[in-house]
Amino acid sequence: MADPPALRDRLRALTQARVLLGRAGQGLPTRALLDFQLDHARARDAVHTAFAPERVAAALGRPVIEVRSRAADRDEYLRRPDLGRLLHPDDVANLSATGDTLAIIVADGLSATAIHAHAAPLVTALLTRLTDWRIAPIVLARQGRVALGDAIGAALGVELAVILIGERPGLSAPDSLGAYLTWQPRPGRQDSERNCVSNIRPPHGLGYDAAADAIATLLVAARQRRLTGVSLKPGTGALPG
Repeated sequence: MADPPALRDRLRALTQARVLLGRAGQGLPTRALLDFQLDHARARDAVHTAFAPERVAAALGRPVIEVRSRAADRDEYLRRPDLGRLLHPDDVANLSATGDTLAIIVADGLSATAIHAHAAPLVTALLTRLTDWRIAPIVLARQGRVALGDAIGAALGVELAVILIGERPGLSAPDSLGAYLTWQPRPGRQDSERNCVSNIRPPHGLGYDAAADAIATLLVAARQRRLTGVSLKPGTGALPG
């Protein structure tokens, strides 16, 4: 029995997941198959799209510092995740401690598409919530993994680092952005010592204001409790200002 069109439409309005696709013999209907192939191509494109830091810098309209990981190119980045966690030695000199409290790092991760779409408006929304914080120049990082923020934060001498990074694309979400917060960043920090706000991708995921509120709340709580990670739960701090 075919699914009632009204039920199918209501369910599809609630999610981007593939629901009630139907069938054509033993396979998918042509439209469902073509949609799947298109989304798969978009996910692959997101992984391989080259990061354009100048595009993000122009959208931010403020001074930035550009750095690289030790992954020489995209192919090596995908084959060697460990190199994406290490700061290129030639770029260490671009970073120096200035007595700031917070570093905001933007890294391509596994989806430069997400960074190009969402990083600048999210940073803008976050900065309006942190007007009384001492914030280092924003760092734009090529071929970066989450842990690259530890090396950058340590070089800048900050108390806290938040790295905004393109998340692994899904078949319905090639442009999802994640934010990872680390107290006293330094090489060797574990994932359990971070907090994450994920699926930032309006209108289908978390919006910029909601994400900025969540990140700012966690930053305030982290500074008060002098930690991040599994011991710091959402809702443990108050919004600044």
